[in-house]
Amino acid sequence: MDATQQQRAHFVVVGAFVDELVRSGVADFCVAPGSRSTPLAVMIARHPRARLWMHLDERSAAFFALGMAKARRAPVALVCTSGTAAANFLPAVAEAAQARVPLVVLTADRPHELREVGAPQTMDQLHLFGPHAKWFLDLPEPDESAEIARYTRAMACRAAALACETPAGPVHLNCPYREPLVPLPGGAPAPWDAPGGQPLVAVVAGRRAPDAHLAAGLAAELAHLPRGLIVCGPQDDPALPPALARLAAATGYPVLADPLSGARCGPHHTGLFLSAYDAFLRDERFAAAHAPQVVLRFGAMPISKPLLQFFERHRGCRMIVVDAAGGWRDPALLATEMLRVDGALLAEALAGHWQDGERGSGGGREQEPSAASAPRLRASVSARRIALPAPTGHPWAHSWLAAERAARAAIEAALAGHERPSEPRVFAELARLLPEGATLVAGNSMPIRDLDTFFPGGPRAVRLLGNRGVNGIDGVVSTALGASAAGATPLVLAIGDISFYHDSNGLLAAKRHGLDATIILLNNDGGGIFSFLPQASDAPEEFEALFGTPHGLDFAPLATMYGARYTRPATWDAFRAAVRAGIAGRGLHIVEVRTDRAENVALHRAIWPLVGRVVNGE
Repeated sequence: MDATQQQRAHFVVVGAFVDELVRSGVADFCVAPGSRSTPLAVMIARHPRARLWMHLDERSAAFFALGMAKARRAPVALVCTSGTAAANFLPAVAEAAQARVPLVVLTADRPHELREVGAPQTMDQLHLFGPHAKWFLDLPEPDESAEIARYTRAMACRAAALACETPAGPVHLNCPYREPLVPLPGGAPAPWDAPGGQPLVAVVAGRRAPDAHLAAGLAAELAHLPRGLIVCGPQDDPALPPALARLAAATGYPVLADPLSGARCGPHHTGLFLSAYDAFLRDERFAAAHAPQVVLRFGAMPISKPLLQFFERHRGCRMIVVDAAGGWRDPALLATEMLRVDGALLAEALAGHWQDGERGSGGGREQEPSAASAPRLRASVSARRIALPAPTGHPWAHSWLAAERAARAAIEAALAGHERPSEPRVFAELARLLPEGATLVAGNSMPIRDLDTFFPGGPRAVRLLGNRGVNGIDGVVSTALGASAAGATPLVLAIGDISFYHDSNGLLAAKRHGLDATIILLNNDGGGIFSFLPQASDAPEEFEALFGTPHGLDFAPLATMYGARYTRPATWDAFRAAVRAGIAGRGLHIVEVRTDRAENVALHRAIWPLVGRVVNGE
């Protein structure tokens, strides 16, 4: 092809590719600048329904897309030029894979004849993200043939569908382009001017409903296991929390709601939803005396380490893990059954057997089924109406609810008596400050753990987000700003100083795109979580240099650089005023809370025995 033909091919084929992504539900494109990606960037900019988000840093761009996809629950596209630019996407791609977030990753590349011959800014980009990408395709170079245009459209449909298909995750398309790179219309109509807005290929996927026999059989077995727990770990199906509320009401099983489960806060919340278990399960007496017979676990493994230790203590308990995506989310190898069904549909089906069936008069009478009578879903059980005992009035649930109330009261009393700035109290204060509809993003290491322990649940709809796929500290600022760009407002980010420093480039997105966000910077001058780990006592001489890593940075000039309002409150009244101003105001607000690592450890360790004494009625 001559130069004009190549430019026209870029216009027609790349334009058709972008159009098909938009028709398939990919409306947001996070683009980093570069030359080889010109055909993609230009056609995205020209498309009337594509939303273009420019970023100067590829790693920040990728995490911004991740946060946007989380907030929208929809796929977001990433675009970069060839070479190491694409490699900078890897941390966010890995997080998206583990957290099941849909991304469509588009990496521009040299044409095939310029690969492995020493061409500049060229490296092997085939399968660049390895097992972290659900699907990879090396697209053909655009030409003027109708076959290539149709093939490219079909692959756009496929990419968008695969990114969203359970389990959601990132897909990678490598896009080679020949020079000249700038597309020209050449007098042809734009690819998106074709009549109709439907994708070339409509891809339809259904939810994995539980078999009627499975639901009936499991309900019959659970009816004789009154000491049950429902555990909801990190997940993002908005249908699951209300379904679990109905299941809990039917069975009398308490729901242990991880902060990233979507179940801790919202109108579905009832008294059976617990959030203080990370505190009261640290108490040996309570943990030993409350051995469950069965645990129904939904979502990923919860954040709480005391909860995991509680499960390990009672390893003989029946552990049913529900995951329609077919994963193996069982790091401690505790599962006795893996159910490959949709969690919300299963919960609804189980609750339905209590609500529609003839309840027996056993009142939750405990009866251990024999191996012959209840062989764990292996028998074919008819889906008839079965007699199920009513869950109300069982002491099991009351004991857990009493522990929840006692632990919350002890925590509130301990924090109220600690007037110095502290990281745990930040989350207790935020639980009171955040309005209905707010989104709170927590950084990893200490912030997400303090969110878990010190942010109580309730009926107010507050969405809690975090990057717990790979649990990295990188990209958290960009993730939060991506969520803000997707409409998650008011948005508050609580983040540690090392993580904030790590993604300070991401602050530019707030300035470039006029985003609103309040960042609470928890600055303990180093890696605070290591002070809780054995390294603090077992390697004292090397601790500060290798783990504490004090930096002595002043973050105020960074706020000025990115046009943010900066506050460093010295009292809790000033903290509350600063957060309220940030939530009510426009633009970027940074509220820095200075804390001391040693005091932080001491405060945490002082709270746990208080909780234990109160939970045990002392």
